[in-house]
Amino acid sequence: MRRKRRRKNVTAAEAMGGEEDPKEESHQGPSTLADVREEYGPAVEDLGVSEEEDLYRGAEELIQGPVKHAGPEALFEVTLPKVEDRCSLEPMLDILSYSESEWKGNTTKSTLIRTGYTKLSQRFGSLRQVRGDNYCALRATLFQVLSTSTQPPIWLQVEHISTWAEELEAREGLIGQWMFPSECRQGDGSEDAVQQLKRYMELLQNRWQAAVGCSSAEERQRLCERVFQGGEEELGLLEALKLLMLVRASEFHTTMQEGGDVPVFCWLLYARDSSDCPRTFLANHLSRVGFSGGLEQVEMFLLGYALQCTIQVYRLYMTDTEEFVTYYPDDHKEDWPCVCLVTEDDRHYNVPVGQPNGL
Repeated sequence: MRRKRRRKNVTAAEAMGGEEDPKEESHQGPSTLADVREEYGPAVEDLGVSEEEDLYRGAEELIQGPVKHAGPEALFEVTLPKVEDRCSLEPMLDILSYSESEWKGNTTKSTLIRTGYTKLSQRFGSLRQVRGDNYCALRATLFQVLSTSTQPPIWLQVEHISTWAEELEAREGLIGQWMFPSECRQGDGSEDAVQQLKRYMELLQNRWQAAVGCSSAEERQRLCERVFQGGEEELGLLEALKLLMLVRASEFHTTMQEGGDVPVFCWLLYARDSSDCPRTFLANHLSRVGFSGGLEQVEMFLLGYALQCTIQVYRLYMTDTEEFVTYYPDDHKEDWPCVCLVTEDDRHYNVPVGQPNGL
Protein backbone atom coordinates (compact mmCIF):
# COMPACT_ATOMS: atom_id res chain seq x y z
CA MET A 1 0.00 0.00 0.00
CA ARG A 2 1.22 3.49 -0.76
CA ARG A 3 2.33 5.29 2.34
CA LYS A 4 2.60 9.06 2.51
CA ARG A 5 3.83 11.06 5.43
CA ARG A 6 1.96 14.10 6.61
CA ARG A 7 3.08 17.25 8.33
CA LYS A 8 1.32 18.36 11.49
CA ASN A 9 -0.85 21.42 11.27
CA VAL A 10 1.36 24.49 11.06
CA THR A 11 -0.02 27.99 11.16
CA ALA A 12 1.75 30.97 9.65
CA ALA A 13 2.76 32.15 13.10
CA GLU A 14 4.17 28.70 13.92
CA ALA A 15 5.91 28.25 10.58
CA MET A 16 9.35 27.41 11.86
CA GLY A 17 9.59 23.78 10.84
CA GLY A 18 7.63 20.81 12.06
CA GLU A 19 7.57 17.09 12.46
CA GLU A 20 5.96 14.58 10.20
CA ASP A 21 2.79 12.72 10.96
CA PRO A 22 1.81 9.39 9.39
CA LYS A 23 -1.15 9.64 7.07
CA GLU A 24 -4.29 8.33 8.66
CA GLU A 25 -5.50 6.43 5.62
CA SER A 26 -3.40 4.71 2.99
CA HIS A 27 -3.97 5.21 -0.71
CA GLN A 28 -4.35 2.40 -3.18
CA GLY A 29 -1.20 0.61 -4.32
CA PRO A 30 0.90 1.83 -7.25
CA SER A 31 -0.64 1.46 -10.68
CA THR A 32 1.78 3.46 -12.84
CA LEU A 33 5.53 3.92 -13.15
CA ALA A 34 5.10 7.38 -11.64
CA ASP A 35 3.46 5.82 -8.58
CA VAL A 36 6.28 3.33 -8.15
CA ARG A 37 8.91 6.05 -8.54
CA GLU A 38 7.17 8.05 -5.82
CA GLU A 39 6.89 5.18 -3.36
CA TYR A 40 9.90 2.96 -3.92
CA GLY A 41 12.74 5.24 -4.75
CA PRO A 42 14.00 8.77 -5.43
CA ALA A 43 12.96 10.66 -8.50
CA VAL A 44 14.51 9.24 -11.66
CA GLU A 45 16.13 12.56 -12.42
CA ASP A 46 18.33 12.16 -9.32
CA LEU A 47 19.67 8.78 -10.43
CA GLY A 48 22.47 7.70 -12.68
CA VAL A 49 21.74 5.77 -15.89
CA SER A 50 22.39 2.34 -14.42
CA GLU A 51 20.22 3.07 -11.39
CA GLU A 52 17.49 4.39 -13.65
CA GLU A 53 17.50 1.16 -15.64
CA ASP A 54 17.20 -0.87 -12.44
CA LEU A 55 14.42 1.32 -11.10
CA TYR A 56 12.35 1.08 -14.24
CA ARG A 57 12.93 -2.64 -14.60
CA GLY A 58 11.81 -3.14 -11.00
CA ALA A 59 8.84 -0.86 -11.55
CA GLU A 60 7.75 -2.79 -14.65
CA GLU A 61 7.88 -6.03 -12.68
CA LEU A 62 5.96 -4.59 -9.76
CA ILE A 63 3.18 -3.46 -12.07
CA GLN A 64 3.09 -6.09 -14.81
CA GLY A 65 5.26 -8.96 -13.60
CA PRO A 66 8.75 -9.83 -14.91
CA VAL A 67 9.52 -8.21 -18.25
CA LYS A 68 12.16 -9.56 -20.60
CA HIS A 69 14.37 -7.01 -22.31
CA ALA A 70 16.90 -7.42 -25.07
CA GLY A 71 19.29 -5.11 -23.26
CA PRO A 72 19.66 -1.56 -21.98
CA GLU A 73 19.25 -0.10 -25.45
CA ALA A 74 15.97 -1.92 -26.03
CA LEU A 75 14.83 -0.96 -22.53
CA PHE A 76 15.13 2.73 -23.24
CA GLU A 77 14.08 2.67 -26.88
CA VAL A 78 11.02 0.46 -26.51
CA THR A 79 9.76 0.66 -22.95
CA LEU A 80 10.74 3.90 -21.29
CA PRO A 81 9.85 7.49 -22.05
CA LYS A 82 12.85 9.77 -22.07
CA VAL A 83 13.04 12.40 -19.35
CA GLU A 84 12.52 15.18 -21.87
CA ASP A 85 9.30 13.50 -23.09
CA ARG A 86 7.64 13.49 -19.69
CA CYS A 87 5.86 16.60 -18.51
CA SER A 88 6.38 17.29 -14.80
CA LEU A 89 2.65 17.83 -14.42
CA GLU A 90 0.17 15.07 -15.14
CA PRO A 91 -2.78 15.72 -17.49
CA MET A 92 -5.90 17.28 -16.02
CA LEU A 93 -8.13 15.14 -13.81
CA ASP A 94 -11.63 15.95 -12.65
CA ILE A 95 -11.25 17.15 -9.06
CA LEU A 96 -14.18 15.25 -7.61
CA SER A 97 -13.28 12.03 -9.43
CA TYR A 98 -9.71 12.32 -8.16
CA SER A 99 -10.96 12.93 -4.63
CA GLU A 100 -13.24 9.90 -4.66
CA SER A 101 -10.57 7.59 -6.07
CA GLU A 102 -7.76 8.74 -3.76
CA TRP A 103 -9.69 9.18 -0.50
CA LYS A 104 -11.98 6.20 -0.14
CA GLY A 105 -13.47 5.16 3.14
CA ASN A 106 -15.27 6.96 5.93
CA THR A 107 -12.46 7.87 8.29
CA THR A 108 -12.40 11.37 9.70
CA LYS A 109 -9.37 12.22 7.59
CA SER A 110 -10.86 10.93 4.34
CA THR A 111 -14.11 12.75 4.91
CA LEU A 112 -12.26 15.97 5.71
CA ILE A 113 -10.10 15.84 2.59
CA ARG A 114 -13.07 14.99 0.35
CA THR A 115 -14.96 17.92 1.81
CA GLY A 116 -12.01 20.14 1.01
CA TYR A 117 -11.92 18.92 -2.59
CA THR A 118 -15.65 19.54 -2.89
CA LYS A 119 -15.13 23.14 -1.82
CA LEU A 120 -12.20 23.49 -4.18
CA SER A 121 -14.37 22.19 -7.04
CA GLN A 122 -16.65 25.19 -6.61
CA ARG A 123 -13.84 27.32 -8.04
CA PHE A 124 -11.85 24.89 -10.21
CA GLY A 125 -12.89 21.92 -12.29
CA SER A 126 -9.66 20.00 -12.69
CA LEU A 127 -6.41 19.10 -10.96
CA ARG A 128 -2.92 18.58 -12.35
CA GLN A 129 -0.68 16.43 -10.20
CA VAL A 130 2.84 17.80 -9.86
CA ARG A 131 5.90 15.56 -9.94
CA GLY A 132 6.43 14.37 -6.39
CA ASP A 133 10.00 15.38 -5.67
CA ASN A 134 11.33 18.03 -3.32
CA TYR A 135 10.97 20.75 -5.93
CA CYS A 136 7.18 20.46 -6.02
CA ALA A 137 6.34 23.74 -4.25
CA LEU A 138 8.69 25.70 -6.51
CA ARG A 139 7.56 23.79 -9.60
CA ALA A 140 3.84 24.23 -8.93
CA THR A 141 4.26 27.93 -8.18
CA LEU A 142 6.38 28.69 -11.24
CA PHE A 143 4.03 26.72 -13.49
CA GLN A 144 1.08 28.78 -12.28
CA VAL A 145 3.03 32.03 -12.58
CA LEU A 146 4.11 31.38 -16.16
CA SER A 147 0.74 30.01 -17.26
CA THR A 148 -1.20 33.01 -15.91
CA SER A 149 1.16 36.00 -16.27
CA THR A 150 -0.01 38.79 -18.54
CA GLN A 151 2.67 41.25 -17.48
CA PRO A 152 6.09 40.81 -15.86
CA PRO A 153 6.66 41.99 -12.28
CA ILE A 154 8.40 45.30 -11.83
CA TRP A 155 11.60 43.74 -10.48
CA LEU A 156 11.94 41.65 -13.62
CA GLN A 157 11.78 44.76 -15.79
CA VAL A 158 13.99 47.19 -13.89
CA GLU A 159 16.51 45.11 -11.96
CA HIS A 160 19.60 43.51 -13.49
CA ILE A 161 18.85 40.06 -12.20
CA SER A 162 21.65 38.41 -14.17
CA THR A 163 24.19 40.10 -11.88
CA TRP A 164 22.63 39.00 -8.59
CA ALA A 165 24.66 35.82 -8.19
CA GLU A 166 27.92 37.66 -8.77
CA GLU A 167 26.97 40.47 -6.38
CA LEU A 168 25.89 38.04 -3.66
CA GLU A 169 29.11 36.07 -4.00
CA ALA A 170 31.23 39.22 -3.85
CA ARG A 171 29.34 40.59 -0.84
CA GLU A 172 28.76 37.46 1.25
CA GLY A 173 30.54 34.56 -0.48
CA LEU A 174 27.39 32.45 -0.64
CA ILE A 175 27.38 31.11 -4.18
CA GLY A 176 30.66 29.22 -4.63
CA GLN A 177 29.38 25.99 -3.02
CA TRP A 178 25.95 26.03 -4.66
CA MET A 179 24.52 22.53 -5.18
CA PHE A 180 23.04 21.74 -8.59
CA PRO A 181 20.99 18.69 -9.61
CA SER A 182 22.67 16.20 -11.89
CA GLU A 183 20.77 17.49 -14.94
CA CYS A 184 22.38 20.91 -14.51
CA ARG A 185 25.85 19.85 -15.53
CA GLN A 186 28.29 22.68 -15.96
CA GLY A 187 28.91 22.24 -19.68
CA ASP A 188 32.57 21.75 -20.51
CA GLY A 189 33.62 22.54 -16.96
CA SER A 190 34.59 26.14 -17.65
CA GLU A 191 31.43 27.54 -16.04
CA ASP A 192 31.50 28.17 -12.30
CA ALA A 193 28.44 28.36 -10.01
CA VAL A 194 28.12 32.14 -10.40
CA GLN A 195 28.14 31.92 -14.18
CA GLN A 196 25.72 29.03 -14.16
CA LEU A 197 23.22 30.82 -11.92
CA LYS A 198 23.59 33.93 -14.06
CA ARG A 199 22.58 31.87 -17.07
CA TYR A 200 19.59 30.44 -15.22
CA MET A 201 18.45 33.89 -14.08
CA GLU A 202 18.61 35.09 -17.68
CA LEU A 203 16.62 32.02 -18.68
CA LEU A 204 13.99 32.83 -16.05
CA GLN A 205 13.73 36.38 -17.36
CA ASN A 206 13.44 35.20 -20.96
CA ARG A 207 10.83 32.53 -20.25
CA TRP A 208 8.75 34.88 -18.12
CA GLN A 209 8.82 37.53 -20.83
CA ALA A 210 7.93 34.89 -23.43
CA ALA A 211 4.93 33.83 -21.35
CA VAL A 212 3.79 37.44 -21.03
CA GLY A 213 4.17 37.86 -24.78
CA CYS A 214 1.85 34.95 -25.60
CA SER A 215 -1.31 36.01 -27.37
CA SER A 216 -3.62 33.67 -25.45
CA ALA A 217 -3.89 31.46 -22.38
CA GLU A 218 -3.65 28.44 -24.67
CA GLU A 219 -0.35 29.64 -26.08
CA ARG A 220 1.03 30.20 -22.58
CA GLN A 221 -0.09 26.69 -21.67
CA ARG A 222 1.80 25.23 -24.63
CA LEU A 223 4.90 27.16 -23.60
CA CYS A 224 4.69 25.73 -20.08
CA GLU A 225 4.27 22.20 -21.43
CA ARG A 226 7.54 22.62 -23.31
CA VAL A 227 9.39 24.11 -20.34
CA PHE A 228 8.31 21.66 -17.63
CA GLN A 229 9.88 18.50 -19.00
CA GLY A 230 12.18 17.59 -16.11
CA GLY A 231 15.44 18.47 -17.86
CA GLU A 232 18.06 21.16 -17.34
CA GLU A 233 15.81 24.00 -18.47
CA GLU A 234 13.12 23.28 -15.90
CA LEU A 235 15.50 22.51 -13.03
CA GLY A 236 17.67 25.51 -13.91
CA LEU A 237 14.59 27.73 -13.59
CA LEU A 238 13.83 26.23 -10.19
CA GLU A 239 17.41 26.86 -9.06
CA ALA A 240 16.95 30.45 -10.24
CA LEU A 241 13.92 30.72 -7.93
CA LYS A 242 16.10 29.53 -5.06
CA LEU A 243 18.65 32.24 -5.84
CA LEU A 244 15.86 34.81 -6.00
CA MET A 245 14.71 33.68 -2.54
CA LEU A 246 18.27 33.93 -1.17
CA VAL A 247 18.69 37.45 -2.56
CA ARG A 248 15.45 38.61 -0.88
CA ALA A 249 16.36 36.83 2.35
CA SER A 250 19.72 38.60 2.38
CA GLU A 251 18.08 41.97 1.76
CA PHE A 252 15.61 41.41 4.60
CA HIS A 253 18.41 40.34 6.97
CA THR A 254 20.38 43.49 6.22
CA THR A 255 17.30 45.61 6.87
CA MET A 256 16.70 43.82 10.18
CA GLN A 257 20.28 44.47 11.29
CA GLU A 258 19.86 48.14 10.45
CA GLY A 259 16.68 48.36 12.52
CA GLY A 260 14.36 48.77 9.56
CA ASP A 261 10.88 47.35 9.06
CA VAL A 262 10.53 43.90 7.55
CA PRO A 263 7.57 41.53 7.07
CA VAL A 264 6.70 39.52 10.17
CA PHE A 265 7.72 36.21 8.61
CA CYS A 266 11.35 37.41 8.51
CA TRP A 267 11.57 37.20 12.28
CA LEU A 268 10.35 33.61 12.08
CA LEU A 269 12.74 32.81 9.25
CA TYR A 270 15.76 33.96 11.23
CA ALA A 271 14.57 32.87 14.68
CA ARG A 272 15.43 29.25 13.88
CA ASP A 273 18.68 27.97 15.37
CA SER A 274 19.49 26.48 11.99
CA SER A 275 18.79 29.73 10.13
CA ASP A 276 20.03 32.78 12.00
CA CYS A 277 21.61 34.46 8.97
CA PRO A 278 21.60 34.08 5.15
CA ARG A 279 24.59 31.73 5.24
CA THR A 280 22.98 29.23 7.62
CA PHE A 281 19.62 29.62 5.86
CA LEU A 282 21.29 28.58 2.61
CA ALA A 283 23.39 25.79 4.15
CA ASN A 284 20.70 24.19 6.31
CA HIS A 285 17.50 24.87 4.40
CA LEU A 286 17.55 26.36 0.92
CA SER A 287 20.37 24.20 -0.45
CA ARG A 288 18.40 21.08 0.49
CA VAL A 289 15.31 22.09 -1.50
CA GLY A 290 15.05 19.77 -4.48
CA PHE A 291 17.38 17.21 -2.88
CA SER A 292 16.41 16.09 0.61
CA GLY A 293 13.61 18.48 1.58
CA GLY A 294 10.98 20.89 0.34
CA LEU A 295 9.92 24.36 1.42
CA GLU A 296 8.76 24.96 4.99
CA GLN A 297 5.73 27.18 5.59
CA VAL A 298 7.83 30.21 6.50
CA GLU A 299 9.76 29.78 3.25
CA MET A 300 6.52 29.88 1.28
CA PHE A 301 6.15 33.46 2.53
CA LEU A 302 9.66 34.21 1.32
CA LEU A 303 8.87 32.70 -2.09
CA GLY A 304 5.83 34.94 -2.43
CA TYR A 305 7.87 38.02 -1.55
CA ALA A 306 10.68 36.98 -3.87
CA LEU A 307 8.28 36.70 -6.80
CA GLN A 308 6.09 39.62 -5.68
CA CYS A 309 3.19 37.25 -6.13
CA THR A 310 0.54 36.10 -3.66
CA ILE A 311 0.43 32.31 -3.45
CA GLN A 312 -3.05 31.19 -2.43
CA VAL A 313 -3.04 27.65 -1.08
CA TYR A 314 -6.05 25.45 -0.37
CA ARG A 315 -4.87 23.38 2.60
CA LEU A 316 -7.28 20.47 2.55
CA TYR A 317 -6.34 19.02 5.93
CA MET A 318 -7.41 22.38 7.39
CA THR A 319 -10.88 22.23 5.83
CA ASP A 320 -13.58 23.94 7.91
CA THR A 321 -11.05 26.11 9.72
CA GLU A 322 -9.98 29.69 9.08
CA GLU A 323 -6.68 28.37 7.71
CA PHE A 324 -8.30 26.32 4.94
CA VAL A 325 -7.24 29.01 2.47
CA THR A 326 -3.85 30.54 3.31
CA TYR A 327 -2.06 33.33 1.48
CA TYR A 328 1.72 33.57 1.18
CA PRO A 329 2.04 36.42 1.94
CA ASP A 330 -1.28 37.80 3.17
CA ASP A 331 -0.46 41.51 3.06
CA HIS A 332 -0.34 42.08 -0.72
CA LYS A 333 -3.53 40.41 -1.87
CA GLU A 334 -4.78 43.63 -3.43
CA ASP A 335 -1.68 44.77 -5.31
CA TRP A 336 0.16 41.58 -6.36
CA PRO A 337 -0.99 38.95 -8.85
CA CYS A 338 -2.25 35.74 -7.28
CA VAL A 339 -1.69 32.08 -8.19
CA CYS A 340 -3.40 29.09 -6.63
CA LEU A 341 -2.07 25.75 -5.35
CA VAL A 342 -3.60 22.90 -3.38
CA THR A 343 -2.05 20.67 -0.73
CA GLU A 344 -3.29 17.82 1.40
CA ASP A 345 -0.47 18.03 3.93
CA ASP A 346 1.70 21.17 3.52
CA ARG A 347 4.36 18.96 1.92
CA HIS A 348 3.24 18.16 -1.61
CA TYR A 349 1.53 20.72 -3.83
CA ASN A 350 -0.67 20.23 -6.89
CA VAL A 351 -2.19 22.69 -9.33
CA PRO A 352 -5.94 23.35 -9.63
CA VAL A 353 -6.98 24.50 -13.10
CA GLY A 354 -10.01 25.14 -15.27
CA GLN A 355 -13.53 26.29 -14.64
CA PRO A 356 -15.88 24.38 -12.33
CA ASN A 357 -17.91 21.71 -14.07
CA GLY A 358 -21.08 23.09 -15.58
CA LEU A 359 -19.62 26.54 -16.28
